[in-house]
Amino acid sequence: MTSATEKGRAAEEVALDYLRAKGLKLVESNYRCRLGEIDLILKDDDELVVAEVRLRSSGHFGTPAETITGGKRNRIIRATLHFISTRPEFRDAPVRFDVVAIDKRAGQLRSEWIRDAFRADDTLSDW
Repeated sequence: MTSATEKGRAAEEVALDYLRAKGLKLVESNYRCRLGEIDLILKDDDELVVAEVRLRSSGHFGTPAETITGGKRNRIIRATLHFISTRPEFRDAPVRFDVVAIDKRAGQLRSEWIRDAFRADDTLSDW
């Protein structure tokens, strides 16, 4: 059996390959700090892109994108703020929060890239 962690890593590789094919450049993967974690951090021209990767093999709990709760968005945003505070070269870069939804049903992978899936100012008001 493949563990959930291994499945998640494999989904992140699929998402990374997909985003690279679209012209984005990897900055860092699996960034972790005490405030949260970020699956992929990339550059899209002058924008810093924070990408959350979601994998689902059934539709029982909604689409992959629908599984990103307000609490999860808050943790992603907090981790992003931490990342930027440690990397001065990104302090003035615009930040975009994307989702790459990987749907695995009937043995096929389908990727959906949701650009600008959520905004920090929409979510941070819930803190």
